[in-house]
Amino acid sequence: MATFTLRHFSSAESLQAVQAKYLMDLLDKQAAYFATRGVDFGSFNGHGPDYEAIAAVLMTPDEQTPSELIDDLYYVDEMATADAMDGLLEAAAAAGVKLDVGDEPTPADVAVQVRLRAPALLEQKHAEHFLLQRRRTFEYFQSPDGVDTKYRAPGAKKLRACEDALGIRLEAMKRGRTCKLFVFPRPDGIWFLVRRGDPFKREGSIEKTGMTSVYYRPEKYDVLKYDQGLGELSVNAEGNKKLVALYRELFGELLFGDPKRFPNTAKYTLAPLQDDGAAALICSDVEGIDTITLKEVQILWGGPQGEIEIRRAKDLFEALKGRKKELPKGRLVKASFLVKFTDAKTPRTVTIRPQNIASYTRDSDASVVEAWLTARGFVKSAPEAQDADLAPAAAVA
Repeated sequence: MATFTLRHFSSAESLQAVQAKYLMDLLDKQAAYFATRGVDFGSFNGHGPDYEAIAAVLMTPDEQTPSELIDDLYYVDEMATADAMDGLLEAAAAAGVKLDVGDEPTPADVAVQVRLRAPALLEQKHAEHFLLQRRRTFEYFQSPDGVDTKYRAPGAKKLRACEDALGIRLEAMKRGRTCKLFVFPRPDGIWFLVRRGDPFKREGSIEKTGMTSVYYRPEKYDVLKYDQGLGELSVNAEGNKKLVALYRELFGELLFGDPKRFPNTAKYTLAPLQDDGAAALICSDVEGIDTITLKEVQILWGGPQGEIEIRRAKDLFEALKGRKKELPKGRLVKASFLVKFTDAKTPRTVTIRPQNIASYTRDSDASVVEAWLTARGFVKSAPEAQDADLAPAAAVA
């Protein structure tokens, strides 16, 4: 328990930021524990809480500290900020949760009241707050070409079933069975936050009795996003290969009833277009193709609006050359080419979407186009494909 710390409830003075009645309503559930630590709530006799004594207990948790008390204090402490208060007040009003906070509440007053009256709402807003506060690196997995990519919100029963399945798998990975899944529909996609445990840690600590150690399971958050426009699942799981594979499987099942919905073939890359320019379109060494023209690319810039830039022209490289420009260095998520096959009068369109999608007008075009893609470096080597989880594409959420 030595690793449990409070940022906003770190002193008697900070505890006084909460109205005494609200604070005691929150802590009184654990009155028996406080009594074992020498704090008798019944002895205040109307004189108000002994903030110094309470703070001393909260700042020195021990092995007997109730987990419910730790949870209450953790969520209240994390959300006892002005920014978080605004979100809590709005969410409580929308959910019809009446708060007894008066006209001039402190952020701590609001956080405590929401914890008392709608604990799940406080956890939901905490998860959302976490989601918006960090920059992350994601790994990207596309749906197969031609499938329906529309997002259909899973019901509560299906979400709980996913949580149960996830818990069983996490337990087998020695991360504990307890986990929680939060869903946040946003303009740039459907975001999912998974709260889970990490493998146990043992750390040295100093107690009154001398040197000892604490053994605990850290809390972790993983973030996923589904973009129905791209049919793409983005995963942030700290680069853990097994967790990424687990999320691809479970979220394929959750969203589409297909655990193989988001394969990790990592076959294609569009980097040659940015690295080599028009030279990436050379095809004189490939039998069956006369010319190749780049006609469109899609560049994902991301950000809160999920910005995608589309560059399109009859001949995109010629258009850029005329303006003395090059392809932007953002993440290319799609490229379309006009391919003039030797045995055809009219060029046909070929579309490539990393990591694993190639679309052809005719299936018979695949083998000759694959030869060109391989020759110009659009096809990853076998080691690159196998190590895709170890070298994720980077983007800022």
